[in-house]
Amino acid sequence: MTPAPRAAAIEAIDVTKLYRRWGRKRSVGSFKSALLSGRPGRALAPDQAVPALTDVSFGVAPGETVGVVGANGSGKSTLLKLLAGVLRPTAGTIAVNGRLAALLELGAGFHPEISGRENVLINGLLLGLTKKEIARRFGEIVRFAELEEFIDAPVKTYSSGMAVRLGFSIAAHSDPDVLLVDEVLAVGDEAFAHRSLEKFSEFERAGKTLLFVSHDLGLVADRCQRAIWLDRGRLVADGPAAETVARYRESVSEREAERRGTAERGEPSRPGRIGSGAAVVTGLRLLDRDGRPTARVRSGEPARLAMDVRAAPSALDDFVFGFAISTVSGAAVFGSNTAIDGFAPEELAGDSTVSLEISSLDLAPGVYSVDAAVHADDGAPYDYRRDVLRFEVAADRPIAGVWNPDRRWSFAGGVKWKKNSPV
Repeated sequence: MTPAPRAAAIEAIDVTKLYRRWGRKRSVGSFKSALLSGRPGRALAPDQAVPALTDVSFGVAPGETVGVVGANGSGKSTLLKLLAGVLRPTAGTIAVNGRLAALLELGAGFHPEISGRENVLINGLLLGLTKKEIARRFGEIVRFAELEEFIDAPVKTYSSGMAVRLGFSIAAHSDPDVLLVDEVLAVGDEAFAHRSLEKFSEFERAGKTLLFVSHDLGLVADRCQRAIWLDRGRLVADGPAAETVARYRESVSEREAERRGTAERGEPSRPGRIGSGAAVVTGLRLLDRDGRPTARVRSGEPARLAMDVRAAPSALDDFVFGFAISTVSGAAVFGSNTAIDGFAPEELAGDSTVSLEISSLDLAPGVYSVDAAVHADDGAPYDYRRDVLRFEVAADRPIAGVWNPDRRWSFAGGVKWKKNSPV
């Protein structure tokens, strides 16, 4: 008998959230003044409704880790507040299945006048723990937050880092099925960030569902299976994290270019992009073994990097094409160009496509970044685009490092393995 499909951990259907904006002419200082005006309904009527989210729909399966990216004011924090039940949608429906824990704002849910110890008890009860469960986990909560010396001090005396560590620790130790986090790693120190990421990994191994907002795009691409991109309250993209982050980065670069508008020959400059413009990279794609664009490949499978190039305004006789692959943390993995591989240039004119075939992409599981360039033989860049594309490599087993070659084990002497071993 086929088991019934599991319900989504998070489901949002056509969610819209409007905030009221009050104009000076109609707004009043108090309800009393509204009554005295003789027109309380009209006096309190909004000038207009400002949409924070508009028709947002997505689902998150149990056990998924999903990041939410977007510029300030795009609706990310509003979305998390709706999912946490702090706000109600103006339209649409939201469902969260399982025990929910949320860390949405610095110090949210803490009473500043009472001690950290008392706040642990109150917040633990709000998250559905019993007093016995809180008492059993109390020591671990305090140790994780590194607040042993300050747990009996009023929370108002805590620094921002101390407050966020305590809030995250309470949420993380409440054994949630779904954890919502809004920029928790932006306030804590590096040691706390490492402990938080380790806790995320524990959740993932336990099949928990995580959804977090972060401006750290490298973190989202590296740690999330999916990413949701919000722009001005609308869902622009929902797909593999590396692909969504790459699209978002490109959009940010284009908008910044339009804002600055200072490139040579009247064309806007683009962050992460340098060169004279004698030739430009107009597109970059990763293609799978069937020639289809992809953002996710399996380790050991063939792949192809394709670069679209335009020479302008006249033909060039000095040109080199190159690709470089690195980890999202910046460690170089691979790099080559047409000069290294023995190609002697003759002419580059108009539009062209340059492809690099990789017969076996033997990389360890993870997210990788691609740089693309066209430059002169002496290295002078025509167009060098850094971190223009990201892709994810999947594999059946984890591996240390970044190289995941095809391999075989052999043994001699007194080594024995059980029958289900691969040898």
